[in-house]
Amino acid sequence: MIDKHSALHRIAIAGASGRMGRMLIESVMLAEDMQLAGALDIASSPHIATDAAAFLGHAAGVGISADMKEGLKNAQVLIDFTRPEGTMQHLAVCRQLGVQMVIGTTGFSDAQKSEIQTASREIAIVMAPNMSVGVNVTLKLLELAATALRQGYDIEIIEAHHKHKVDAPSGTALKMGEVIASAQGRQLKDCAVYERYGHTGERVDGSIGFSTIRGGDIVGDHTVMFATEGERIEITHKSASRSTYAQGSLRAVRFLAQQRSGLFDMFDVLGLKQAGQQP
Repeated sequence: MIDKHSALHRIAIAGASGRMGRMLIESVMLAEDMQLAGALDIASSPHIATDAAAFLGHAAGVGISADMKEGLKNAQVLIDFTRPEGTMQHLAVCRQLGVQMVIGTTGFSDAQKSEIQTASREIAIVMAPNMSVGVNVTLKLLELAATALRQGYDIEIIEAHHKHKVDAPSGTALKMGEVIASAQGRQLKDCAVYERYGHTGERVDGSIGFSTIRGGDIVGDHTVMFATEGERIEITHKSASRSTYAQGSLRAVRFLAQQRSGLFDMFDVLGLKQAGQQP
């Protein structure tokens, strides 16, 4: 007899009782080709040992656990939108158990990014600062714009998020800066300006400026401005719901089903790596 669940993607969710964790759980529960196989949270969470789908008003048959090996034992892929320290702990266990990862966490240090790169030699990982399909299409548009507007345009990146976000600029804003700098043959670390206060002097030619807004329940707004004498081009993406991140994550899970190892991003998932390139 063929197990009807054998073809399903078995998914574990990190940060299961948080806002993003719950959105991911709901999305997995609604997807016909997904099965919730595990749910992780920190030991101090009041939701430990409760059913992961209780907030939906019905049971998933999967309890929220602080024991990483227990929470991952039945999973093929862990989706992680937590914080760097938590993600690195999850990475070590996923590497040990052979569980793939979709990482939407932001704020990693260079050393942590290097560790993720090393782990990807053994397990397949999709890591992106923003899993939204729309955001990644926006990144591709920015790549094209930055190539065409490399001379004579001042570049500013403005981002806004909810008051609970703990890192700034956002990972998405930084990724936008990296894409723009790379398209112009530069490195972001050499041209980024993150703070302006007091007597700053004139704007430095070639710099990429960042502005950060935090307030209310803003899910995520990003605008990149290319400004020159006589005209201004603005490319904007606005998120109204975290569901866009969840749906992008599920597309990443489906992509990983065809991979054994390696570090990938959403351009790989969406087939955007070659899009727009000249023959």
